Amino acid sequence: MQIQEFVAEDWPQVWPIIEEVIRAQETFPYDPAMTAEQSYGMWVEAPPGRTVVAVDGSRLLGTAKMGTNRPGPGSHVSTASFMVAAEARGRGVGTALCRDALEWARRQGYAGMQFNAVVESNRSAVELYRREGFGIVGTVPGAFRHPTLGRVGLHVMYQEF
Repeated sequence: MQIQEFVAEDWPQVWPIIEEVIRAQETFPYDPAMTAEQSYGMWVEAPPGRTVVAVDGSRLLGTAKMGTNRPGPGSHVSTASFMVAAEARGRGVGTALCRDALEWARRQGYAGMQFNAVVESNRSAVELYRREGFGIVGTVPGAFRHPTLGRVGLHVMYQEF
């Protein structure tokens, strides 16, 4: 598996991953009715941000986006988001994407990385982020409407560099 910079030709393989994740409504607080065009504008980061894909040969396994968490006085903190194809989950793709984002943020000179909305019932993501050095700095109770669990919390997670 390799992590490489996203190019527009990757979109036909990226969109189905994003579509499946947002339509499931289990892990991302994105509008499930979002179109491919809207998703492209939301997912593909303009510089100085970055969007990448994880590939195995010609098969795209996952994608990540990263950039500045907030402008102005908060611009020293980065953020990132990750999506992995259903058939590739549990194979280290998310870990590889997370490590790539952390390395990128450190190279860019950020002071840390913050995740603003990690669904608390997404145990695999929470565990992955903890393994990679993130801590939960707060939880907004009931801020996410899970399709089967009802209202669950959204964690804010942070790692200082």
